[in-house]
Amino acid sequence: MQRIFTEREINDVAAWLWQHIQSHSVIALHGQMGTGKTTLVRALCNHLGVQDAISSPTFSIINEYAFEQNGVLQTIYHIDLYRIKDEEEAVRTGVEDTLFSEAYSFVEWPEIAPEIFPENTLHVFISLAEDGKRSIKIDGE
Repeated sequence: MQRIFTEREINDVAAWLWQHIQSHSVIALHGQMGTGKTTLVRALCNHLGVQDAISSPTFSIINEYAFEQNGVLQTIYHIDLYRIKDEEEAVRTGVEDTLFSEAYSFVEWPEIAPEIFPENTLHVFISLAEDGKRSIKIDGE
């Protein structure tokens, strides 16, 4: 499943993507630098009513955000593996624990440690398209 969109349409894309995320707690976001992975995570979090400031976890590796669902406080993990060397380092930094926590986990640069991901991971591919648009493709439904 694929869509082409502009940055102004990011909230519509987030709503569309949430329809496909429902049975997945781990979403692996593939894409080159500057394709809008963090912008997409921000829109996905906003869709759930997250009030925290959403920023790239490049240096912190894992950012944690809270939102309320059915009166219960829930957690979203936003993970960036860009500075991680390999699976072993990802495990040591706690990434694997978050992926198996059953909380929503959005992971940028998943190709750095592909072996730590649960089987039910939803893979989302973002790329640049013509005229400054983005292409988003879902794999693993």
